[in-house]
Amino acid sequence: MTDTVTDRFLRYVVIDTQSDPQSPAQPSTEKQKNLGHVLVAELLAIGLSDAHMDEHGYVHATIPSNVDRPVPVICFCSHMDTAPDFTGTNVKPRILQNYGGGDIQLTGDPQQVIRVSDNPVLLDQIGNDIITTDGTTLLGADDKAGLAEIITAAQFLVDNPDIRHGTIKLLLTVDEEIGRGVDKVDVAKLGARFAYTVDGETAGHIEDESFSADGVDITISGVAIHPGFAKDKMENAIKIAGAIIDRLPRDIAPETTEGKEGFIHPTGVTGSMEKAALSFIIRDFTEDGLAAKEAMLEALVKEVMAGYPGSSHTFTVRQQYRNMKSVLDRHPEIVDNAVEAVRRAGMVPVRGSIRGGTDGSRLSFMGLPCANIFAGGHAFHSPLEWVSRQDMERAVKTLVELAKIWEERA
Repeated sequence: MTDTVTDRFLRYVVIDTQSDPQSPAQPSTEKQKNLGHVLVAELLAIGLSDAHMDEHGYVHATIPSNVDRPVPVICFCSHMDTAPDFTGTNVKPRILQNYGGGDIQLTGDPQQVIRVSDNPVLLDQIGNDIITTDGTTLLGADDKAGLAEIITAAQFLVDNPDIRHGTIKLLLTVDEEIGRGVDKVDVAKLGARFAYTVDGETAGHIEDESFSADGVDITISGVAIHPGFAKDKMENAIKIAGAIIDRLPRDIAPETTEGKEGFIHPTGVTGSMEKAALSFIIRDFTEDGLAAKEAMLEALVKEVMAGYPGSSHTFTVRQQYRNMKSVLDRHPEIVDNAVEAVRRAGMVPVRGSIRGGTDGSRLSFMGLPCANIFAGGHAFHSPLEWVSRQDMERAVKTLVELAKIWEERA
């Protein structure tokens, strides 16, 4: 097989794999398995004889060691699902070859324009080949770029046995976008000591710090009565929910924060006059900051509820993931080796934090310390998503160099 990373990527993005947060199944959508079957077939074809999909929809494979001394087993991980935020059905990828600069108007919806002002990293892409959608769907670079890069790197290592490396495990997950990406992963069975998620953005970037994250669910039980006889009696749960949302601080929201600033973000509201439900995600880089925001939200809810004495509510906090830095700081070689791999692949390494979380955040606290490295995509979860061919190729080279470095430094 001589598929390039771009060949693979274009093949993967046309397979609809959106996950569904409302579904209790694992995976949340059966269509994710459609891509999983394709990946298993490709991994078997390049010579990874143990490639398979397990009962949870995860795809596993092993690149066997080709040296006769102990080398730490590492794992490369990416996810198959795309975000529920925007449709991933009937994706039509477009390649803008030899990008000359300027804004990119998408062909399927003239209202959709990838603007340099919103994507200043485009200034580093002059002369490169830019892959976009037609503007009517998301692209799926998050994280099908990572899938394509991992499998292309695996093929390169298999085809070049003179490159010395230890055992490398591949873990391709489902449902990452809805926070369940590694719920069913058996870390002991996987058998890796350290890992990398290939799920970041800008080429050369390595992330060893993430948000800590919780979800909050609020239910409101109002006082329902016929509106014709409601004076001084009705307490409309919908209005109570609206009052809570209206009281949210404007300066602690995703749209008004950046860098290391956390936020409180409403993600869903449903209801009737009698009952309403609100869902929130809370994010901060420290657990103290997370707890403070949850206390702020709970106090706000109680203040609103005090004006509705006949109504009641529940306030439930669900832990989602924690900042992986506290784990990775105990294993500095993970990031040190990634920095050197990026450098050898011809880029200037940039070490930083991610305003989000990846499967690596969860894996790190499950006993598999895991950093995040770039996949090259940008403007995730939107019709303006894009990735360049050259950045995906740089990611492939970085993974190959990582394999070599772990063997050299064992």
